[in-house]
Amino acid sequence: MMGLGWVAKPNNRQCRRWTTSRIWGATFLCCMCLIFFTPRIPRSPKHHQFVDMRNLLGVPNTLNVMTNFPFLVVGVLGLVLALEGGVFNISSQGEVWTWALFYAGIAGVAFGSAYYHLKPDDHRVLWDTLPMMVAFSSLLSSLVVERLGQRIGLCCMFALNLAAFLCVVYERIYNDIRFCMMFQLTLPLAIPVIAVLYRSKYTHSRYWFISTGIYLLAKFEGATDRKLYHVNNYIISGHSLEHLCLALIPILLSVMLIHRELKFQRLVDLKDRP
Repeated sequence: MMGLGWVAKPNNRQCRRWTTSRIWGATFLCCMCLIFFTPRIPRSPKHHQFVDMRNLLGVPNTLNVMTNFPFLVVGVLGLVLALEGGVFNISSQGEVWTWALFYAGIAGVAFGSAYYHLKPDDHRVLWDTLPMMVAFSSLLSSLVVERLGQRIGLCCMFALNLAAFLCVVYERIYNDIRFCMMFQLTLPLAIPVIAVLYRSKYTHSRYWFISTGIYLLAKFEGATDRKLYHVNNYIISGHSLEHLCLALIPILLSVMLIHRELKFQRLVDLKDRP
């Protein structure tokens, strides 16, 4: 009986690895099919037409510009705290780099999105898109470092940020938003998948799922820009609410980093230490 018990455990691990590999393989194939077997999708001029175009205090599209300020505050504070290392519970150098780049991307969103919304057009939109894609890439990489190890996570960070840059360049040259759309849809949804499939070495893992829910809510607010503007009697538009909702994500993750505790240390991280 003991022999059967010892044999079952490796088989279970092998079965889980096989299942996980099939999931990622199927996801990759679906993404490739959507990219290569769908027609080119040019950016529509309607993308730059937001319902709230009020000019308050001499600032064009005032609320769409001003609602980027929370990104600057949480981005700068998070960057300082991630590099300082005394407040956030971070246990490896790889996590420092991925979280620091995430908060730098969030701070970049504040400048890039504000610059874009002052005069929305095809030339400025890349400064709105690129920082957000950098933030997404670094956030997913930080989760990979946490769940799989810092060597894999750092390779993921380099590859995803390079892919983000290439996607934006491709869109700018060929006016085709397929790659950027796939990037912005796939990465945030990959976070809860990884969180479910792989065990965390920290407590407070539920914050990853809450952040995903907030992201989906923000996308809903952006898609219903005009309707939400009418519902709240023209006080604030859905797009401005989307900004505020997205700013909650780094705030929530900062709370997670402050309060979480280390449950165990991964062997691969110990091997990577100098």
